[in-house]
Amino acid sequence: MKPIELLAPAGNLEKAKIAVLYGADAVYVGGKQFSLRSRASNFSLSEIDELVKFAAAHDAHVHVTVNMLPHEEDLEGLDTYLKDLDDIGIRAIIAASPYVMSRAKALGCRFEVHVSTQHSTTNTSAIRFWKEQGMDRAVLARECGMDQIRSMTAADVLPVEVFIHGGMCISYSGRCVLSNHMTLRDANRGGCAQSCRWKYHLMDGNKELSDPGKLFSMSSKDLQAVDEIEAFMKMGVASLKIEGRMKSAYYLATVVTAYRHLIDEIMKNGTASEALIAKTKTEIAKAENRMTGPGFYQGIPGCDVQLYQDHDETVTQEYVAYVIDCEPEQHRATIQVKNKFYKEEAFEIFGPSLYSTEGKMLKILDEDGNELTMCNRPMQVVHIRWEGPLEKNAMIRKKENRQ
Repeated sequence: MKPIELLAPAGNLEKAKIAVLYGADAVYVGGKQFSLRSRASNFSLSEIDELVKFAAAHDAHVHVTVNMLPHEEDLEGLDTYLKDLDDIGIRAIIAASPYVMSRAKALGCRFEVHVSTQHSTTNTSAIRFWKEQGMDRAVLARECGMDQIRSMTAADVLPVEVFIHGGMCISYSGRCVLSNHMTLRDANRGGCAQSCRWKYHLMDGNKELSDPGKLFSMSSKDLQAVDEIEAFMKMGVASLKIEGRMKSAYYLATVVTAYRHLIDEIMKNGTASEALIAKTKTEIAKAENRMTGPGFYQGIPGCDVQLYQDHDETVTQEYVAYVIDCEPEQHRATIQVKNKFYKEEAFEIFGPSLYSTEGKMLKILDEDGNELTMCNRPMQVVHIRWEGPLEKNAMIRKKENRQ
């Protein structure tokens, strides 16, 4: 079984570093130009440079999305931007426009060019076409089933990348124009308003079919492909991609470390136990803010994989503190408060090399040495005595009973 890349998203430098620390082999980020996800913070060239150096120090790589479908007025400065990225030393760009792809190759850029999922690549012939154009990897459409992916990897034309976690598009990925039509925000130029997730009155002429108290939507559950990871690895997929450049650092840490442990177990033993599969799903659920499903990986999605009603995102407040520094042998740590918590609550901790385990808050002191029984000031730095394992850059959360 060949090593496989775990590829994580990041909307800013902090999140990118967290993803690397928690086990991502590579992170993909958007620059200030030519990138979708315009509401993400996105990276300046100096930040990309800093991230490339940080990633290299942790044996990881950086991919940059240059995946806008540009209009005439969007192309100014493209060559300069691509050469700047090449000078910085990124591993790859993810591009949707054939012109952007061809310019990167014509300029002699050393980075790889990956064909974005925006192209909805769903067959070997399409992959062969991209190889003939000199491309280095195809990011498959999220609408591919397992047998289709298996046939494409068996052909071994180009390395392929598949999505394993995150948002799903209600349309073929990148083909929806609802946002543009309804809000003049162009999804393929970085401005998707996620109109599919809005709530609508479903009408048949003048007759309303939807319940006025539970309006209709056409959203999909998020993708969660824990059950498919072993199959992807055995069929030779090159990269497993997590979606979510708008997600929080806690979300990324939770999801990345869960998949990291699963991948490592499969690489070590050739398979994953049912217990680890179940544990991985439980860990990931601790950061979910929308219901999940298998996407197209277990067949054409039925009604149970859609969210027609009651799909509002929820904000988890289980994540309570970030470990800035620690002295494990002395059971002391300096933490930054993220959400309200009481000293006597049940906690668990997880970190870059520490899988989720229980711990106990024995004492809390503020920076003036005053003892606290409760913390409710986000970003406050406090000092704790802790019973249990400790690790710098770890995260502490409330222990919840989840099935």
